[in-house]
Amino acid sequence: MSTAATAAPRLQARYLAEVRDQLMQAHGIDNVNAAPRLRKIVVNMGVGAARENKALIDAAAGDLTQIAGQKAALRRARKAISNFRLRENMPIGCVVTLRGARMWEFLDRLVSIVIPRIKDFRGLPRNGFDGRGNYSMGLPDQTVFPEIELDKIKHFQGMNITLVTTAGEDALARELLARLGMPFRSVEAEKEAQDRKQKR
Repeated sequence: MSTAATAAPRLQARYLAEVRDQLMQAHGIDNVNAAPRLRKIVVNMGVGAARENKALIDAAAGDLTQIAGQKAALRRARKAISNFRLRENMPIGCVVTLRGARMWEFLDRLVSIVIPRIKDFRGLPRNGFDGRGNYSMGLPDQTVFPEIELDKIKHFQGMNITLVTTAGEDALARELLARLGMPFRSVEAEKEAQDRKQKR
């Protein structure tokens, strides 16, 4: 078997060679197993319009499979809600959970290719953490991924990306993700963004 086939993804190799040791040193962590790490990445598309057009859910699942390099699973409604014309077991979204090499490769593409393609990008919001060290961010549509061909898009579809870590707390998780290349806004830029939002 060639060494290329067994080589760790670039970002994983960087974590193991640099980032993990930096975090352990900075926070006085002695046990390598206690060092904060990325556990999984969940990419989710909610396709509300699929209630009227079932083809949209198939298109979204196809796009998500292409983006993630792993087959997307359908998300179905757990119960019927007549006001929303929702029937039980109706497909309303799709999801992919990435672990291992695919997770690291996806994060590498997200940081180095996808995020820089976001229009008018000014840094990722710092308030996307859930209190347990997991970070969620939204993308307006799938066109920021180079795998998607614009002329073949049937429906522009937003998505939510959740990075699940073992950090247990937001500050440590933010430091982990920042060291891996996630471009968070500075505290000052975050305050300016909030001020602009309030003035609208």
